Amino acid sequence: MSTHSPSPVKTAAADLSRRQTVGQVMRPPATIEPDAHLAAAAYLIEHLHDPALVVVDEDTHEPVAMITAAEITRAVAHGRSLEDTRVSQVVTAKPVTVRADAFAEDAARLMLSHGIRHLPVVEGRRLVGMVELADLCRASFAP
Repeated sequence: MSTHSPSPVKTAAADLSRRQTVGQVMRPPATIEPDAHLAAAAYLIEHLHDPALVVVDEDTHEPVAMITAAEITRAVAHGRSLEDTRVSQVVTAKPVTVRADAFAEDAARLMLSHGIRHLPVVEGRRLVGMVELADLCRASFAP
């Protein structure tokens, strides 16, 4: 009876063939413009059941920032008005992005290294999707 296991090269090749790209696991992005009020961002986050919105340039559709429910909560806790405060006043510019053709595991590493859970997905500089750490975890355990 042989206890021969597959060679490391064959195992690595099999793993590579199963590797998914970000484009395969991404979803359509929820977006908002920089001049929108925080009330609009809060409404979208609640009604779309999406914890983060990509702030996009209206002309180029390029991601310029991200806004999360936590950032809105922080702004309100610091006395900002949902009706009078613009999204651009509370977000940090230029989010970390990932390309659609990147491997999902590389996107997860990128998120972990930056301490983030959401990544806008781009082709060139144009927004094409969104991926969350949870999406990547689900993809890694899919058959």
